[in-house]
Amino acid sequence: MRTLKTYDDWKHCITELCGIPLTPSYVEERLAALRNPQDDKTRKFVATWGEAHLACVIGWFEQAERDVR
Repeated sequence: MRTLKTYDDWKHCITELCGIPLTPSYVEERLAALRNPQDDKTRKFVATWGEAHLACVIGWFEQAERDVR
């Protein structure tokens, strides 16, 4: 899987390729997990993709949070 570079690329991957709707509850749940450095999935994400990409993904979820209001 390639590293996503933009919000639009990320949103397309989540909603179209993965078929996951960006509902307010899903976005809130993911943000809580991604912001928690003790979360097992977040640790695995950082080990695979790095802190910089985690920051991008958190930013994209924050943008999605604004979009779904």
